[in-house]
Amino acid sequence: MIFVIMGVSGAGKTEVGSLLARKMGWKFYDADDFHPLENKMKMSQGTPLNDEDRHPWLCKLHEILIGESAYAQNVVLACSALKKIYRTVLTTGRSNILQESSKQDKEVDLSSETIFIYLQGTMETISERLHKRKDHFMPLTLLESQFKTLEPPSAPERFIVMNVEKNISEIVTELQKHLESVSLYREEKCLPPL
Repeated sequence: MIFVIMGVSGAGKTEVGSLLARKMGWKFYDADDFHPLENKMKMSQGTPLNDEDRHPWLCKLHEILIGESAYAQNVVLACSALKKIYRTVLTTGRSNILQESSKQDKEVDLSSETIFIYLQGTMETISERLHKRKDHFMPLTLLESQFKTLEPPSAPERFIVMNVEKNISEIVTELQKHLESVSLYREEKCLPPL
């Protein structure tokens, strides 16, 4: 199974994702680690990324997920995944973000193996968190653009919504219980409703 912890910068994706992966004994990836230097520089200067900036990054993440899936490895990925089309690239490698993306030779659809965990919070709550954060390339000034870009997940996407007003350990405990039941049902070839 693939669990993508998604949401705007400062929602707690890395903290929730890494702790959840550790507790479950799964692999963890932070999508920020795979941004090219140009993207990090652009964001650090207060310039929002556009679809063209994000496309190669999302394709790289899709390749990582394919690799883990090939080895039947459960994985947690912390990734903003703000737009539905970005989540499509993550799960299928398919996208109309860029014209040339339709020329891909091979597409591996991971949709049935992927659950998005949306860390939902208000601008005020997340702004407070970003004020406290040190040594990150994403400045507070870009938060508003992320909220404008955000398209919360909706059916038929498979997702869980978690409110970030709860503390991290509470969120992780709730997710751990739910994901353990998902894994159990998956082994029995029957997934519970989300």
